[in-house]
Amino acid sequence: MTKICVIGLGYVGLPLAHAFSEKYKVVGFDIAQWRIDELRNGHDRTLELNEAQVKQAIANGMEFTLEINDIKDCTIYIVTVPTPIDKHKKPDLTPLIKASETIGKVLKKDDIVIYESTVYPGATEEDCVPVLEKFSGLKFNQDFFCGYSPERINPGDKEHTVTKIKKVTSGSTHEIGQKVDALYASIITAGTHLAPTIKVAEAAKVIENSQRDINIAFVNELSMIFSRLGIDTNAVLEAAGTKWNFLNFKPGLVGGHCIGVDPYYLTHKAQEVGYNPEIILAGRRLNDNMGIYVANQVIKLMIKKGHKIEGSKVLVLGITFKENCPDIRNSRVIDVIRELQEFGCQIEVSDYWADADEVAHEYGLTLQQEMKPDIYDAIILAVAHNDYKKLQLKKPDQVVFDIKSILDHSDGRL
Repeated sequence: MTKICVIGLGYVGLPLAHAFSEKYKVVGFDIAQWRIDELRNGHDRTLELNEAQVKQAIANGMEFTLEINDIKDCTIYIVTVPTPIDKHKKPDLTPLIKASETIGKVLKKDDIVIYESTVYPGATEEDCVPVLEKFSGLKFNQDFFCGYSPERINPGDKEHTVTKIKKVTSGSTHEIGQKVDALYASIITAGTHLAPTIKVAEAAKVIENSQRDINIAFVNELSMIFSRLGIDTNAVLEAAGTKWNFLNFKPGLVGGHCIGVDPYYLTHKAQEVGYNPEIILAGRRLNDNMGIYVANQVIKLMIKKGHKIEGSKVLVLGITFKENCPDIRNSRVIDVIRELQEFGCQIEVSDYWADADEVAHEYGLTLQQEMKPDIYDAIILAVAHNDYKKLQLKKPDQVVFDIKSILDHSDGRL
């Protein structure tokens, strides 16, 4: 009998576990007691699942645990833990290795371990498998097997949910690849694509986000050029977008747990084998510096309008890494805030999607609960939350910097 354990119950793991619980016995494992407690009570703070969906998963027999003994009878282990970068922008596989250690302690003959976390090509077999072998005492591809099926969940997206996104699958042997593919095909209505090897599947995932990163870097650079030329970047993109094959990317801050991180996994592996990637790193450098660029543009506009910079009041709207989503991981809005603070500005931040305690812990910022736009010298619309599109601005000498171009620019104020 197939019993699935999903390791890591965040934005990726929980929706996946919920989908599998419709057809299989599922145990959700996480190391955070608070996460287990809230899920047992039917609450998902990531908002990927509503209360009814969490309770339905429990009714289906799904369990939430942080006890290793509760997962020892599982036959398939799916790893969905974060794969961040460290302060030197190098891959940090610590969560992945720790998850592998946990699985290794309960791994049995014929079990399958499937990794979904984004990694560089080779990480599953070269970094994770040795840990599984060490802690289990079993032999890879003889006693136990592995698969890789990269996550493609888009946080906050209620249209492209886990079962509606085509899934890439792979296995450590041909037979296991077929089994892994069949497992996902049983819940993924959008279909699956069986890659020939685990390394191919790993590479496919990491280039998906690297490609987006490079394209966004390109339009970010265009916005800098057009700003100097006095041309409206959005008007240019709208005109160019009338061609059927023009790629529709918008300028902005590039953060989050994927696009702002994954390219560094690929460049790390490339440098390890003696190749220095130029285009990927150039795109990363440009996107990593966008927060500083935005802050400096705001300062210039404030000076033009006669504002004294030292002690000026600036409101930043949005701290999450993307619109209509509570996820604050690797948000590059913080770069704008820190740069403005260096100029001596008094910064206040408001975001009705973000969790105030999480923001305080992660960034040391206190979220403003009430918004009074007219008291600020400058307002920065950093995230395109739906409610911000209704913002009414009346103060004539106020600087408004609309990073995501969600307001009406026709009056020439923005």
